[in-house]
Amino acid sequence: MRVSLPHNLGKEEVRRRMHAHGHEIANYFPPGMATVERDWPNEDRMDLTITAAGQRIVGGIDVGEDFVVIELDLPGMLGFLGGTIERAVRRHGGRMLEKS
Repeated sequence: MRVSLPHNLGKEEVRRRMHAHGHEIANYFPPGMATVERDWPNEDRMDLTITAAGQRIVGGIDVGEDFVVIELDLPGMLGFLGGTIERAVRRHGGRMLEKS
């Protein structure tokens, strides 16, 4: 799944907000339902490994000058939830970009 979110913040500000609020991604799931591991292999990429409902979701967030691209590789058992997950990613990803 790939979701592109436009912004007008510039790369530096998006990076700052993601570093400041990236730990909140686990809060987008019901309490105790998911763990989220984050890593920054370079300044424009945050890798994610999410474990939820016994499933492992690998992906990442790429920061662009005027967009953020969120990619998640959904395992087969979660594929049927693709539309629901995409809507949640758009909603919560947008919220993270709005935080200062």
